[in-house]
Amino acid sequence: MSFAQHIRAVLVLGLPLIASHLAQYSIQVVDTVMLGWYSVTALAASVLAGSFFFVLFIVGAGFAFAVMPMVAEAAERGEEVRIRRVTRMGMWLSVLFAIACLPIMIWSGPLLQMLGQSPELSGLAQEYLRIAGLGLIPALLVMVLKSYLVAMERTQVVLWLTIAGVAINGLLNWAFIFGNFDAPEMGLRGAALASLMAHFITFTAMALYASHAVGLREHTLFKRVWRSDGQAMTEVFRLGWPIGLTYLAESGLFSASALIIGLIGTLALAAHGIALQIVSVVFMVHIGLSQAMTVRAGRALGRGDVPAVGRGGMAGTLLSGLVVLVTVGVFLTMPEPLVSAFLAPDDPNRVAILAIGAGLLTVACLFQAVDAGQVVALGLLRGIQDTRVPMYLAAISYWGLGFPASYLLAITWGFGAAGVWVGLVVGLMAACVSLWWRFGVLYRRMRALDVP
Repeated sequence: MSFAQHIRAVLVLGLPLIASHLAQYSIQVVDTVMLGWYSVTALAASVLAGSFFFVLFIVGAGFAFAVMPMVAEAAERGEEVRIRRVTRMGMWLSVLFAIACLPIMIWSGPLLQMLGQSPELSGLAQEYLRIAGLGLIPALLVMVLKSYLVAMERTQVVLWLTIAGVAINGLLNWAFIFGNFDAPEMGLRGAALASLMAHFITFTAMALYASHAVGLREHTLFKRVWRSDGQAMTEVFRLGWPIGLTYLAESGLFSASALIIGLIGTLALAAHGIALQIVSVVFMVHIGLSQAMTVRAGRALGRGDVPAVGRGGMAGTLLSGLVVLVTVGVFLTMPEPLVSAFLAPDDPNRVAILAIGAGLLTVACLFQAVDAGQVVALGLLRGIQDTRVPMYLAAISYWGLGFPASYLLAITWGFGAAGVWVGLVVGLMAACVSLWWRFGVLYRRMRALDVP
């Protein structure tokens, strides 16, 4: 394939994935808005419970992400039995993990109080998680089937099913939070029920498609699904647990950064939250490209085309770099309009938050460049099924360098919220450099072995 063909292949896979990630991200926005309309207390409890749920979800999703490169490689080799074995054991591990997490969510109230949350909010969050927590099972199964469908290059279906799931979640929220459509008004518990139902409906739709679609039905994913497969389970587990812990290390770093900024003041924390929301939207683009590169690298590995791994990586990196350039231009020329979109016109703290937020978006120009670089490198490494060493490199970068740098710059040396973000840049840059170094080492080794 020519370089232009690699660019096109990454776009064909990546654009629907980007759109589906943006759609998925909008669920959080819709939930926040609707519960904010209903009750500020309910909103605060849902944010607390949602953060708790997300930590468990992102760790468990590591098994789903492991399925993607393994299925891509097997599909390229025509190993249909292996596709079924790997995907099925990804579902097994996801369900086992979710079941193990259920007691933590059922009795989450005391844990949240131990972490310093008020008894009222902890009790409400526990009430939410006792309903929504059951949704961890279908939510992780959805992630496995998404990975399977993406690896089979059915990204358009992933996009439309994700959009349908977003719409269903919104309608169910409208019904059960406020008591519309003759449903009972349940408030916070209604939001939890809506989330649970939306996850189950989305999983059912994806399972039906995977079971009946032309070109997929022969994989018979759910035929004798109760039968275990020790070898395939071990392979998925070995590849998946480092991915989950890598995501946990990164998301934990951003949660810790909020705690540091909380020591500075409420206005700084508000500006940080707004700037992070803006950057997160852009990050969805790089996540989509990264996953497209995982599939492309996995398929190249499957057919033994080592040079295609490198060319595909260059194509995805170029596209991600172009997005970075556009984003830098927007952040430098339009920081205040972006931040002001999250603030009421008559907010008495508007000017102060705008000033802090605009400064953070300036730092974000470098921040999102190195963040994009490290997530693209992770996508390539997962494509060639290397996850354990990248986990160590990322964790050391995030927590050994990024977190201490954020604290020193913000608190010890008094640079405030901007200091926290510069510290994050330090950690992400270290991850970017070390992960690309790792990919370079492995790629050169693969090329050496590929020489006749």
